[in-house]
Amino acid sequence: MTKDGFIDHIVEAYADTVFRISFLHTRSRSDAEDILQEVFLSMLNPPVLNDEEHLKAWIIRATINKCKNLLKSQRRKRTVPLEEAYSHAGTEPIKEEHIDLVAALQKLHEFDREILYLHYYEGYSAKEIAKIFGKSENAVFIRLNRARNELKKLLTL
Repeated sequence: MTKDGFIDHIVEAYADTVFRISFLHTRSRSDAEDILQEVFLSMLNPPVLNDEEHLKAWIIRATINKCKNLLKSQRRKRTVPLEEAYSHAGTEPIKEEHIDLVAALQKLHEFDREILYLHYYEGYSAKEIAKIFGKSENAVFIRLNRARNELKKLLTL
């Protein structure tokens, strides 16, 4: 596969995932688009990876790292209310019954949000999540369980 063909393939396969993860972290459509571009620009000199699963895990990890870098940078000092963030994202407005869920998710620790997203939305197993974050599978199971319990507690308040 040519380099152009490779980049076309990964953009087509992973652009939605990169954008969703970026938006989940930044709550800004423009920041998510910037991160999307940075991640795929970094693929111009791709790391040597064994297979498609390693590639996807690398892309997710790179996305999360770029989000963290952006969030701790000096230019990122503004905040936007949650409802406004979704309206600017070009996504459908949050349904009334989901506002509490989204607000509760935002109260969770960042790592807990990430593993819940990867497990429930992207369909990763605890073993796969453990590989992405360099944690033990047992640690991921424990964090998933704690995150679920915390989310349940926040939603029943």
